[in-house]
Amino acid sequence: MTGVGWMADQRTAAGVGLGLLAGLSFGSSGPAAKPLLQSGWSPGAVVLVRIGLAAAALLLPTLWLLRGRIRPARGAVGRLVVFGVLAVAGMQICYFAAISQLPVGVALLVEYSGIVLVVLWQWAVRRSRPAALTLVGAAVALAGLVLVIDPFAGAGAGSISVTGLLWAFGAAIGLAAYYLLAGRIDPQLPPLLVVTGGMVVGVPAVALAGVTGLLPLTAGTTPVTMAGHSLPWLLPVLWLGLVTAAVAYVSGVLAVQRLGSTVASFLGLSEVLFAVAIAWLLLSEIPTAVQGLGAVAVLAGVVGVQCGEARSTSPTVPTSDPSPSCPIDAATVEPGVSPRE
Repeated sequence: MTGVGWMADQRTAAGVGLGLLAGLSFGSSGPAAKPLLQSGWSPGAVVLVRIGLAAAALLLPTLWLLRGRIRPARGAVGRLVVFGVLAVAGMQICYFAAISQLPVGVALLVEYSGIVLVVLWQWAVRRSRPAALTLVGAAVALAGLVLVIDPFAGAGAGSISVTGLLWAFGAAIGLAAYYLLAGRIDPQLPPLLVVTGGMVVGVPAVALAGVTGLLPLTAGTTPVTMAGHSLPWLLPVLWLGLVTAAVAYVSGVLAVQRLGSTVASFLGLSEVLFAVAIAWLLLSEIPTAVQGLGAVAVLAGVVGVQCGEARSTSPTVPTSDPSPSCPIDAATVEPGVSPRE
């Protein structure tokens, strides 16, 4: 093996590791937040603390990356504001409100239906007819959601909160807004700027909603229970801000730099699997067999939607190009910026 080939393999291996680290970090946000919500924290307070800590941790690295790019950044201020309000603050508030009433896995899978909403939006507003594979993927994902909600089970029908589902679908709308807005921000700007900018905007947006009484901001210092153990409240708070937000976003950016948006975006789907596994271990939220089948269908449908959209928008790839046969268009998924909660 040549030196160049060895270095390429090392870079790819590092990228895969970073991508899985991002999925694991993002996937732990729900299990980390739920004990806080159960101890009396409001979803708004959880979001405010999480994005505030992450913004503080990422601000200096972002300013360093931004040097010499002030002018393009000024032109993106308006979109960054909308992005921060809808795709950062709004989506996270809806997600954390959903997991206060639903199992983490159910809320997250419902949220991922936002990818289907993107396709429907482009079809209705931009008159962009989806490819056949996209429609099949959307249908499979929606069928999977029905199984995840499990409305036909005797006990399951009563165990699913309608209010929780509405919050989860609100998170799906926020996820769709993320994809639609992220692709319209100047690609010359560092992806980390989009992440940090959205969080910096989201902090005052959530705080303003709390001060005006539109969004309850309730927190406390009561110890939380995870995996049967009593823990200080500060531990999940620090984990949410520094690991599930700051570490997760940074590792996602580095993964994209090494793998490209195609492979990194597919690795991002590992978030759902990690979230279900962590909720199982820490919160004893065990999915039913039907919900497990639905989860597989949702993930398969999401992959189908992304592949269909990529094939319909990407130029023909020469046969000598070693990239995967199912690339994800960079305009659909902003490199390094994950929609994770």
